[in-house]
Amino acid sequence: MSQSLADVLLQWERLEEEYHNIQETHRMYLQKLDEISKLQKSCFSAICLQRTKLQEMSSNVKKCSKVLSKENSLEMKDKIKMQTNALLEMEAFLPRKNGLYLSLVLGNVNVTLLSKQLKFAYKDEYEKFKLYLTFVLLLFSFICYFFVSYRFLDALLNFLLVWYYCTLTIRESILITNGSRIKGWWVFHHYISAFLSGVMLTWPDGNLYKVFRNQFLAYSLYQSFVQCLQCYYQSGCLYRLRALGERHNMDLTVEGFQSWMWKGLTFLLPFLFFGHFWQLFNSLSLFRMARLPVCTEWQVLVCSLSFFILFMGNFFTTLAVVHQKLKKRNQKTKIL
Repeated sequence: MSQSLADVLLQWERLEEEYHNIQETHRMYLQKLDEISKLQKSCFSAICLQRTKLQEMSSNVKKCSKVLSKENSLEMKDKIKMQTNALLEMEAFLPRKNGLYLSLVLGNVNVTLLSKQLKFAYKDEYEKFKLYLTFVLLLFSFICYFFVSYRFLDALLNFLLVWYYCTLTIRESILITNGSRIKGWWVFHHYISAFLSGVMLTWPDGNLYKVFRNQFLAYSLYQSFVQCLQCYYQSGCLYRLRALGERHNMDLTVEGFQSWMWKGLTFLLPFLFFGHFWQLFNSLSLFRMARLPVCTEWQVLVCSLSFFILFMGNFFTTLAVVHQKLKKRNQKTKIL
């Protein structure tokens, strides 16, 4: 009995010692956090000041361009550009205020990830989420188109689309805060898609809905298939380009075409353009439907307008990228 009591007292002493060690470690942790917070503020102020001075210097270089030699002027401009880009890289690791959308959704929560490993892990998780959900949407659309015809399942598909696109917009906003360079339209079109899916969700089960149902499900099936292709091939292309140092670690796959895809992914362009014109076809079909005397649902015209906006944005953004790359290639050919 006395032996067991001695063992208990000895264990208690060890526990107390471990507890005091934990307290000391936690105290040091809080102290370091306070130091990090002060360093972040100091670094952010220094970056803002340096950026202002670089802007002033850039303006002075332009004013003195006639006096400076061409070589000195170009050298200074290159250095200013290099330093500006370096400041952006530094700023990506500092806490900053959320944009309007994130502020509305999350409030003033700090979403800045403070290490490259955390940033890349979150980006990788975003890519996996997008790929897995695209497979789920592909399977769901396939089942609804070929096997079942229930309004409840259609509503479930549209609800899943609303949730998917809303989640993408939040995750993309967090990634932009952490340094991802996502082009404006490829973010904005997710807001349009979420809105469109929400309107489709509220469309009552009538004759006009039944007329458009199979066309919409076939479009969803094709779109999910193309997105799976894009996710798979773009991920491989980005991995190769990052290994060669030609792309940023936080670059993402998109549901469209960007300049970095020109090498190796041009075979996707016919699939993309076909999908864009399908959006135009959906818009025109719904517009003709909205002009029918029997049409009383407001969802028809709103969906038509949404599909038309998606077509315009997707088609002309992709076309602009292709035109830019062809123009650069022609310029290089002329030089050679």
